Amino acid sequence: MELGLYTFAELTTDPQTGHTITAEERLRRLLEEVELAERVGLEVFGIGEHHRSDYAVSTPAVALAAAAARTKTIRLTSAVTVLSSEDPVRVFQDFATIDLISHGRAEIMVGRGSFTESFPLFGQDLKDYDELFAEKLELLLQVRASLRVTWSGRHRPPLRDQPVYPRPVQDPLPVWVAVGGNPESAVRAGVLGLPMAIAIIGGMPERFAGLAQLHQEAARRAGHEPLPALSINSHGFIADTAEEAADVAFPAFSEQMNKIGRERGWGPMSRRDFDASATLRGANFVGGPDEVTQKILFQHRIFGHQRFLMQMSVGTVPHDKLLRSIELFGTKVAPAVRREVAAS
Repeated sequence: MELGLYTFAELTTDPQTGHTITAEERLRRLLEEVELAERVGLEVFGIGEHHRSDYAVSTPAVALAAAAARTKTIRLTSAVTVLSSEDPVRVFQDFATIDLISHGRAEIMVGRGSFTESFPLFGQDLKDYDELFAEKLELLLQVRASLRVTWSGRHRPPLRDQPVYPRPVQDPLPVWVAVGGNPESAVRAGVLGLPMAIAIIGGMPERFAGLAQLHQEAARRAGHEPLPALSINSHGFIADTAEEAADVAFPAFSEQMNKIGRERGWGPMSRRDFDASATLRGANFVGGPDEVTQKILFQHRIFGHQRFLMQMSVGTVPHDKLLRSIELFGTKVAPAVRREVAAS
């Protein structure tokens, strides 16, 4: 199993100090996190796209290119690229360039987006939410498959035997589809033979098993062999003890999730809610190395997934604590998980 991290590069107030760092400082720290993740043996690092004041990265490709120049082995992916409001040709060119800089380590994780700010920003209509994604994914895959592209659709000017450069090192350039809970999205990824990432950030993981099954069955019926890979992407935080992990993570986690909750009509998260989510059957991977290891293995028995990515920076936690969490993930959790999965 591949193990790694993803981040949205939060620009939120540190609940312990009341201080908010600059975007410049957050990006400096982000590159430090990528370098450490590689150094401790993690295999993947993802950077998300947002167009809000509380996140520092609106263009994952730029941040990933900077990371590519400072690393040698770790795979670099968006998490996610909001394809519905992007130009698929430009997305391909950006990530082909990252692939060249990184000598074949780039990936694109596409999604429809959990926030909507990018739609009016780039002139898209939210009523076309699903149609935009389906059409643009079709074009992205066509550009990936062929140097010269002839294509037409509703939401972008047509292409007529147009060459698209540069071409990446990897052929094909990996494209993952990220889903939250939409069955149609899982089926679409399976039919296309694309690997899928399920974002599990609330509820019991068992209820997402049907999505994984739909994905695999759709791929099987479409004749894709081997079947495309599956990733589970979840929130988490690791410290030397479970108590310390919860005490460090909860203030930042609750502040950020409650902020989003106020925008969307969710109730506030209590410490009791947070602690419940960190139990074996909860959504969050918060604990010491042993607890997090057992939880990854528990979910592996449910999903049989090939990749697990953790978002540690849900809100702003102290930077030294975040670096320690990454270190424990790479040096304690990852080796134990790999041994158990290999033996199973």
